[in-house]
Amino acid sequence: MSKDCGLVVEVCVSLRARRCGMVGRIMKGDGTVALRMAVTEPPEDGRANQALCTLLAEALGVLSSARRIIRGANARDKLVHVAGDAGALSARLTALTP
Repeated sequence: MSKDCGLVVEVCVSLRARRCGMVGRIMKGDGTVALRMAVTEPPEDGRANQALCTLLAEALGVLSSARRIIRGANARDKLVHVAGDAGALSARLTALTP
């Protein structure tokens, strides 16, 4: 696996929030840690997914085309793949969340 394969990020999304942004991290019931994000869009016609992917791409400094939802398109818990250097993406993600 090359270092350009990217990073898979587990995300818990709050929909129809007052503000878009990264909220922090959350410990899930199975012991894993997920990124907590909020978007203002409703879950209709993929609008919330698009807003989430755009927000994540902007936060990590990648192109919008460099991310895709690989699991959970119709759920609040999602796995998102972000293409790029995994080490650099992980460092940016760590710096963004408390």
